[in-house]
Amino acid sequence: MNKPGYNHQPSSVVVFRTDASLQVGSGHVMRCLTLATALREQGAACHFLCREHSGHLIDMIEARDFTAHRLTMPRQTDCAARESDGQPAHAHWLGTSWQADAEACRPVLAHLAPDWLVVDHYALDARWEEAVLPESTRLMVIDDLADRPHRADLLLDQNLGRDVADYAHWVPANCQVLTGPHFALLRPEFAALRKVSLARRHQHPPFKRLLISLGGVDKDNVTGQVLSALRDCDLPPALDIEVVMGATAPWLDEVRHAALTMPWPTNVVVNISDMAQRMADADLAIGAAGSTSWERCCLGLPTLMIVLAENQRQVASALDNLGAAKLLGPVDVIAETLPSLLNKLGSSALFEMSKTAATLVLGSGTEEVLAEMEQVDEAYLIGEIHL
Repeated sequence: MNKPGYNHQPSSVVVFRTDASLQVGSGHVMRCLTLATALREQGAACHFLCREHSGHLIDMIEARDFTAHRLTMPRQTDCAARESDGQPAHAHWLGTSWQADAEACRPVLAHLAPDWLVVDHYALDARWEEAVLPESTRLMVIDDLADRPHRADLLLDQNLGRDVADYAHWVPANCQVLTGPHFALLRPEFAALRKVSLARRHQHPPFKRLLISLGGVDKDNVTGQVLSALRDCDLPPALDIEVVMGATAPWLDEVRHAALTMPWPTNVVVNISDMAQRMADADLAIGAAGSTSWERCCLGLPTLMIVLAENQRQVASALDNLGAAKLLGPVDVIAETLPSLLNKLGSSALFEMSKTAATLVLGSGTEEVLAEMEQVDEAYLIGEIHL
């Protein structure tokens, strides 16, 4: 039986429109890179359209041998949207008006004539999509909000608690909508390490390794606040703490300094390429309730979650209600809630959390999405979808 996948010809082209910044964070680009890597393995040529925000990840994209088309930051006077009403809630994340962004993207897309355009950006909606989409190009939207219209052929919302019906009024009737963490875009190493990670947790290992990962940017230095709160916690003397950050994190130097003064050995690592292994080796994580939630679930890593953005609140509540993770709450209560929760987490509680989390994500989401893209292509080729 053939493995699910997107059977590209070598000439196929896929373009991603996504951004990273100190405000947006790194999650949108990272999940697009996961999908792009899988597409490339199937023979597609993948390009990225990204704006040069402060904290962008364009250099990382290029280091992974993808072609990146840089969108320059406009003058301050050009940043305002041309329309005052009807803007997406996150329109300011674009750094310019949607019309100006479309004007910059349109010639690149016209030249590349991609088979697929993949858009992962809270600031863009159907108006932008209709303005830039070349004829015969299929459109995939990756979203988490269900708060604006799209003219997509395929839409992915990988979040727990989301339902297909949430997008009924936002997409065309023929749009294929994929919802839930079953479709989470994870790199293959997470599925590869799932079995050994879960087997280790079945042994009820002692609490020896704590992993802290609060996003690649962490613009508000929540990591520093977590380290400060941990000083008041009754933790095992032999504990090792590992902190994962991105190279563009503005508080990186401060966190490194704080790590040197912790009562337990605390190692700060930057831009790592083996996150799956580090998660598999950890006994507990303190992390943001963003897209890394699905990586932790796949490996059954018990987690204390922190809500860093409003769009993470629904995911955090759903995971907490199921018992797949524990919600620490917003940033301003960490000093109170972290010691209390840690004191209650014995080996049995960690194991139960791990078991529940592991049922949510199997690690095959990227392959499932590739298979859905292939089905859309097949429907287009036989005329069921008219662009």
